Amino acid sequence: MAETRQWQLASRPVGEPTAENFELVTVDRPEPDDGEVLVKTLYQSVDPYMRGRMRDAESYAEPWDVGDPMRAGVVGEVLESEADGFEEGDVVTGDLLWAEHAVGDADELRKVNPELGPVSTALGVLGMPGVTAYWGLLDVGDPKPGDTVFVSAAAGAVGSVVGQLARLNGARVVGTAGSDEKIEWLTEELGFDAAINYKETDDLSGAVAEACPNGIDVYFDNVGGPITDAVWPRLNEFSRVAICGQIALYNETEVPTGPRKLATLIEKRAKVEGLLVSDYQDRWGEALKRLARFIQEDEIRYRENVVEGFENAPDAFLGLFEGENIGKQLVKVAEFDG
Repeated sequence: MAETRQWQLASRPVGEPTAENFELVTVDRPEPDDGEVLVKTLYQSVDPYMRGRMRDAESYAEPWDVGDPMRAGVVGEVLESEADGFEEGDVVTGDLLWAEHAVGDADELRKVNPELGPVSTALGVLGMPGVTAYWGLLDVGDPKPGDTVFVSAAAGAVGSVVGQLARLNGARVVGTAGSDEKIEWLTEELGFDAAINYKETDDLSGAVAEACPNGIDVYFDNVGGPITDAVWPRLNEFSRVAICGQIALYNETEVPTGPRKLATLIEKRAKVEGLLVSDYQDRWGEALKRLARFIQEDEIRYRENVVEGFENAPDAFLGLFEGENIGKQLVKVAEFDG
C-alpha cells in the first residue's frame, strides 16, 4: 500500500509553541469512500487560530487531541474521486489533515478556478483570509467615505486586504505592523495613509493619536493586547470595532486582565462585534468575485510568504508568532502542473 506523511500534535504547548509539539509520521495513504475524494496537497495554510486548537478542551471548544493529525486549510489536486461533481485533476480547497495526501468529504470541499489567479491564492486573498477581510470590514465595520479605519496586523493576510478595501471605500487608512519593511509595503504599495511600527514605538498611544488626529471610526482588530488598549481612547462616537483575532494573547498561560478601558466604549457608544468567516459561508462567491476583479484591475495587491517543503510546516506556523510573514504564510508541499 502507498504511504504518505502527516503531522501530528505531539504535546500541548505551554506558552509559545515549539518544534517539540509536532511529530512527523509516515502512514498508509488513505483511500476515498463513497462521497469522498483523495487529495494531493499542493499548498497548506498556517494560521494563528490553530494555536487555539492546540489547547485542551477546557480552554478551546474544538481542540486537537495529542497524537492525532492536525488540520489546515489546503489547496490540492484530486487524485481519486468517489463523489459526484469531482474528477481526477480538479483543484480543490478545504479543511484537511496536515498531510501530503488526505481524504475529504465532497460536501466540505470547494473547487478552485485556476483562471482567477495562482491556486495558492485560494488560501489567501481569494480564500478564507480574503473573505474574512471582505465581510468583516464591509458588513461589521461598515466604513463610510471619509472615515478613519485603523487596522492592526495590517501587513498580514487579512489586515492587508482590509486596508485596501477600506481605501477603495473612500476611507483614510492607518495600520500597525512590526518592521520597517512592512511599513514601507503598506504605505508605498498598498496605499495606507499612515502606518505605525509598534516594535519601534515607545509611546504607542501617542503614535496612534498622531496618526489619527480626527479619531477612529472603524477598528479592525487582529491582535488585541496593548495595541487595542491604545486604540480605545481614539474611537469616535458611534464607531465600529470588528474583532477578528487576538494573536497577542494566544500564547498566554494565564487569563490576562481585560478587556480594559471599556468606559471609553460606553462614552463613545461604540459597537464591538466579533466575527467568524463561517457565518458568511453562503456569501463566499460574492466576495471572491469582487476580490478577483479588484486583483485583476490592480486595485488590490497581495503577497505570499511561501515556505518550501512539507517537513517545514511547523517552522512556518511558528514563524507567525515571530512576525516573519508579509501577507499570507503558506507551505508549498508539491508542484501544480496544471
